[in-house]
Amino acid sequence: MADPVSAGVTTYRIVLRDLVVRASIGVHDHEHRRPQPVRISVDLTVRHPGAGFRDEIAAVLSYEGLVDGIRQVAQSGHIKLIETLAERIASLCLIDGRVLGAEVRVEKLEVFPDAAAVGVVMSRWRG
Repeated sequence: MADPVSAGVTTYRIVLRDLVVRASIGVHDHEHRRPQPVRISVDLTVRHPGAGFRDEIAAVLSYEGLVDGIRQVAQSGHIKLIETLAERIASLCLIDGRVLGAEVRVEKLEVFPDAAAVGVVMSRWRG
């Protein structure tokens, strides 16, 4: 996709940082037995509604709905790969036509005792 700014589209960003949810995730047997904490961050590029921007919740993408949706995806059943979880969250974000792009970071927090986290960062763009 072309850079939205150079294409004459005004954008803004919605950021969600460090949402921690419990998810059944992983390929190892012990990861199937109990959910583990996963940290999720999302950075969305959103089409600005244009001139006459209203100071009303209906005029913008709801980050409350975003958080609720991410929680549902993360708790929807066992997922083998964090890449799969990141892809599902990115797809959720792009359902709203105002979202032009999504960068999703998913980190497992209890994999290695000497590392704060391991994870992936996935970017998806409309078109």
